[in-house]
Amino acid sequence: MINLEKKELIDTIVPKALLLALTKTSKYSIIKDTQTKDTIPIFTYPFRIGREARVEFVKGKAVLQERHKLGGQKPNNDTYLLDNGDFLQISREHCSIVKSDGTYILEDRGSACGSMVNSFEVGGDDRSASYPLSDGDIITLGSKESEYKYKFILLDIDFK
Repeated sequence: MINLEKKELIDTIVPKALLLALTKTSKYSIIKDTQTKDTIPIFTYPFRIGREARVEFVKGKAVLQERHKLGGQKPNNDTYLLDNGDFLQISREHCSIVKSDGTYILEDRGSACGSMVNSFEVGGDDRSASYPLSDGDIITLGSKESEYKYKFILLDIDFK
């Protein structure tokens, strides 16, 4: 039996799940100073994902603009991914991973391009939708052609 103090310590060190980057594009999108190499740790649910920057056109040229600092306010997302392609795949408030009654769910937050779980399309066209997640599922952020692909890896430990 693990005591409460040890459980609380483990909860702060060991993530509940990980998103493992599967492509060069998805690896590049992870902000390295806030995450570990090629993975995005998930410590709490809901876990909200969104785009770090936006592309704005200045004098006819696409320019990458960083998100505005929030001045102490809670951010809209738990992790921000870089998407600086000509066609943006990741929305500013793209999706969430939630846990409800022991079930994991990918919830689209009304993103423009939606997401995919394996080959099932979730959301898109600015409409919300959800789909259950299992350990090992491949999550694609954006359209079918998107290179933002991550494997959902569960690390939950059952303490009894």
